[in-house]
Amino acid sequence: MLILAASLAFVNLAAAPVSVVAAPTMAADNPFAKVSTLPFRYPAFDKIQDKHYMPAFNAGMREDLRQFNAIANNPQAPTFDNTIVAMERSGQLLTRVNATFSSMLAANTNDALNDIDSAMAPRLAAHSDAKYLNQKMFKRVKALYDKRAALGLDPESAYLLERYHKDFVRAGAQLSDADKKKLKAFNGKIATLQTKFSQNVLKEANASALVVDTRAELAGMSEAAIDTAAAEAKTRKLDGKFVVALVNTSGQPPLSVLTNRAVRERLMAASLARGTRGGKFDNRDVVLQLTKLRAERAALLGYPTFAAYSLEDQTAKTTDAVNTLLSELAAPAVANARREAAEIQKIIDAETGAEPGAKPGGFKVAAHDWAMYSDKVRAERFNFDEAQLMPYFEMDNVLVNGVFFAATKLYGITFKERKDLPVYNPDVRVFDVFDTDGKQIAIFLADFYARSNKRGGAWMNEFVSQSKLMGTTSVVTNNLNVPKPPAGEPTLLTVDEVKTMFHEFGHALHGLFSNVTYPRFSGTNVPRDFVEYPSQVNEMWMIWPEVLGNYAKHHKTGESMPRELLEKVMASKKFNQGFLTTEYLAASLLDQRWHQLDPAKMPKDVLAFEAASLKDAGVDFAPVPPRYRSAYFSHSMGDYSAGYYSYLWSEKLDADTVQWFLDNGGLDRKNGDHFRKTLLSRGGTADALQLFRNFRGRDAKIEALLERRGLKAK
Repeated sequence: MLILAASLAFVNLAAAPVSVVAAPTMAADNPFAKVSTLPFRYPAFDKIQDKHYMPAFNAGMREDLRQFNAIANNPQAPTFDNTIVAMERSGQLLTRVNATFSSMLAANTNDALNDIDSAMAPRLAAHSDAKYLNQKMFKRVKALYDKRAALGLDPESAYLLERYHKDFVRAGAQLSDADKKKLKAFNGKIATLQTKFSQNVLKEANASALVVDTRAELAGMSEAAIDTAAAEAKTRKLDGKFVVALVNTSGQPPLSVLTNRAVRERLMAASLARGTRGGKFDNRDVVLQLTKLRAERAALLGYPTFAAYSLEDQTAKTTDAVNTLLSELAAPAVANARREAAEIQKIIDAETGAEPGAKPGGFKVAAHDWAMYSDKVRAERFNFDEAQLMPYFEMDNVLVNGVFFAATKLYGITFKERKDLPVYNPDVRVFDVFDTDGKQIAIFLADFYARSNKRGGAWMNEFVSQSKLMGTTSVVTNNLNVPKPPAGEPTLLTVDEVKTMFHEFGHALHGLFSNVTYPRFSGTNVPRDFVEYPSQVNEMWMIWPEVLGNYAKHHKTGESMPRELLEKVMASKKFNQGFLTTEYLAASLLDQRWHQLDPAKMPKDVLAFEAASLKDAGVDFAPVPPRYRSAYFSHSMGDYSAGYYSYLWSEKLDADTVQWFLDNGGLDRKNGDHFRKTLLSRGGTADALQLFRNFRGRDAKIEALLERRGLKAK
């Protein structure tokens, strides 16, 4: 997943309110007062304290508004330089503080930062309105847009003008004054509710953690994992007990190994009930309010639904296009999942003594059984299971000899770890990134361990974005949530965690290779249903024989993963795709159903609406719950609203691109150089699908996706 919160160029993420609430003046020694003197403007984490953010936000908002108004009120006739380029240059202080703050809010938050976030969210939204509803500025932009053909602009500049005009129009610049006032109210309330939702999700995940009384109840988990659960219990003053923290998805990693079915059931139930249990972290009312406000805001802007508004600016363009994609895949995906369930049931029926009192056929497969018993099916069919793989996936080895190795082979870039730059947490690692000519092109941070003050999931973010105009170079971070083992123990990854590391580094490459003029287009500033495409392509190198053979080494013996086990891994690529596709589609369909609602026809019960939506779409298969349910669906209720489909949309491009690599020799420098030159380095400088055509030579075809997902007709 990618976080876009640090990009102030986007309408909904722009900068400051018309009037700034009284706050302390920013002192000269505030770390944000001047551009960091560290390499590549790397943030001075050793100097930044919580108290610095609010004064810096206030000063940054004042500066941004002053610069913006100077541009809008310029008595000279509008030119591309004095209007569009001037806006690109403005608000640098605000960019600095927001880039760091949004990253810390996700990766290393606390009560003080949460309070700042709650205070700032409506104010940032209000200033976005103050800028993009400024009639004088829109008049200047429109004057340039109307005569754009005569301006003689280069392609990137011409596209920048087009994007600014579209941003203003979609932000409501053409509304009446009365409607602009309504819009501002909507934006402020929406920003506040989104912040409340995200904070509730994190707090509920911590509050809902599974607590057990005995070590025996966690049988099946590794001794190191059980020790971690004991340590977590101690931090919560539950000495003698064991606490298993929840990850953000519906499925929980321990479900694949816990042998006690009752404990598995408790863990699954706790996961699925998040945000709907009552109490102060219940998100049901937030979901109802938020989706209604989004629908009303879209109606005010002239769109039938929020999804229609959102998708217009994506490569999908229409709700019909997204609905068609999801509905066409739903039936075959669920059919595959039912076949997989039948295979699992055979294993269950054949077992005896699986747990005290169990009888053959004693229970029907449920959601909390799937992970464990699908592993047994995998073991029976391919004669291996996850436990055999993990000793070969030590985290540092995966990163250096897998992720970095593939990037070096494909693009010629190299990495060198450094210890001299400050970090915001001792677990964060920092690497310089060098191009083929030895010139440093970026700094990369790796923050892989889970923490109680870190949001769930995995993501890429940028502390500094590349721009020729601004003279900046990328400082990029990847975040994962890998449980940290006890001191002295190796960090062994699951297959999914290895895949996630390769995926997020695909986002990082999109930022590291950025070679654009304007900040608006830097790196991953592309349509949401395109941004996941390069990251998904990078997953292919995880199981590429040359790469896998280089990093899949036993953490104790150093021996390579046996060839027969490697071949089994390769053969199992399509295994469990019915489950994976169905859980993803269910979440995507929920996201669309919430955001395709008429504002006059909003439901009153979140759970009832969710159940009806899944049934209507034909994906209400109890053993396979949605990957996210509405009350903890941070994508849907956050920046990916009406956009969770984008992973599948991007996968169509990804699968076709993987086929191109296969057809052209795979892990080869000429292939990497072509992908980098035509797509990865271009950011958002042109229409996204045109960038794909520049790389591929044609539009994407769906056959490779269907084959990958096991949905192709036999």
